[in-house]
Amino acid sequence: MNFAHVSVLLTEAVDALKPERGGVFVDCTAGGGGHSEEILKRLPRGSKLISLDQDERAVLRCRERLAVYGTASTVIKANFSAIGEVLDGLGIQEIDGALWDLGVSSVQLDEADRGFSYMADAPLDMRMDQSGSTTAADIANDYSEEELCRILREYGEEKFNRRIAFEIVKRRAEHRIETTRQLADIVIDAMPAAARHKESQHPARRTFQALRIEVNGELRVIEPSLQEAVARLRPGGRAAVITFHSLEDRIVKQVFQKMESPCECPPDFPVCTCGKKPVVKRVTKKPILPSEKEVAENPRARSAKLRVAEKI
Repeated sequence: MNFAHVSVLLTEAVDALKPERGGVFVDCTAGGGGHSEEILKRLPRGSKLISLDQDERAVLRCRERLAVYGTASTVIKANFSAIGEVLDGLGIQEIDGALWDLGVSSVQLDEADRGFSYMADAPLDMRMDQSGSTTAADIANDYSEEELCRILREYGEEKFNRRIAFEIVKRRAEHRIETTRQLADIVIDAMPAAARHKESQHPARRTFQALRIEVNGELRVIEPSLQEAVARLRPGGRAAVITFHSLEDRIVKQVFQKMESPCECPPDFPVCTCGKKPVVKRVTKKPILPSEKEVAENPRARSAKLRVAEKI
């Protein structure tokens, strides 16, 4: 099997976790297995890595790729929102580090039949977990115009959300929207010509992002997963999160800030009376960004940000 996936911020993310300390680590989004393999390379004898992914294809790839590490590696099909259940099932109460590489993986983008990319014509699917019942085609064809506006605005930050939603509803009345090419063409037709020409990337990228997030419920599982993982971290253990757009990054930033400064007392109180103590300290006040060299070699890394927090 060919592993062409290039892990973003690979060295920076694994350095942040410090797997050389040993213990139990969790790669919450195994994807192509790059981060998992780098962690395993650095783990001392007797340590363990649990790799999670909701994508069956990713799980099979990772099991094959990481088989050489024997019992140090366990790969499980699960969404990272189930990290607590997975650890309980393995009899693990505490961990020493956890990593999230959020969003769609380059492997999923490159598999045209998955419907994540506007660069190839394929069924409009976008399910990371193929056992899920709702596809992007279902959303495009069944959501109301107002619901489409909402997800395009909230998840795609698309300023032409109303024009695009209107055009989707208009076109689906003529025939069902079934392919990525159909959707991409609808978005292009809906946008003003001047706005299209100003785009440095494909005009449909925000619409595809919005539908993908809605299909997979990506944003709503970030905070509970972080909270569960941090609750399980031993003192000194670290949580490292790679994000690829502002919506993800904002959630991670706010969760870490709240964990670091949980006090709810009014600012003018001389002393804290709520009793809430910091749970973590942020290792990165500002996110770590990919180097110019990495972006040149892997353009998909250009929007990546890494945030790290350490359990107190």
